[in-house]
Amino acid sequence: MTDADLLDRYASDGNSEWIGILLERYTLLLFGLCMKYLKNEEEAKDAVQQIFLKVLGEAGKYKIEFFKSWLYMVAKNHCLMGLRGRQGRITREITDWLPLVAEEGNISLLLQNEKTYAWLEQAMKELDEKQRQCVTLFYLGKQSYFQVSEQTGFSLLQVKSYIQNGKRNLRQTIERKMKESSLNK
Repeated sequence: MTDADLLDRYASDGNSEWIGILLERYTLLLFGLCMKYLKNEEEAKDAVQQIFLKVLGEAGKYKIEFFKSWLYMVAKNHCLMGLRGRQGRITREITDWLPLVAEEGNISLLLQNEKTYAWLEQAMKELDEKQRQCVTLFYLGKQSYFQVSEQTGFSLLQVKSYIQNGKRNLRQTIERKMKESSLNK
């Protein structure tokens, strides 16, 4: 049976056995993809199992036309989210342009950081609602583009655009507030 036949059967009777057959077909592909991103055999094996569970839980929610492509995206997002959480990349991405965390002895830097985070909080409030929602889910909620898209109902392109524009607007607002603060001294 083709992937489409198995998906049709799953759609008609809801029997997860059909999805199981599809997953068996692509187990090696999933493992290879997970190895590519995670570079650790045990983590890759665990990721494949987690992806299986995710697919079993979510396959019925969508009209999947090309299972292999959909599965690839689910697996890729899963691995990227794992890497993002492991490397703490989320925090660094949004704070690359913020001052480094101050050492305990340096009070002026510590106070500057407090100001900067207050400005960040204010800048978040100034964002367009859609940008604020996507930035919050992506950076603070540690969700993938796909998950943000599912939760908000925005397309993937819209989500990427809102995040990119929101991040740029945050940076510009904080830079403006830093300049204003330095002029007032």
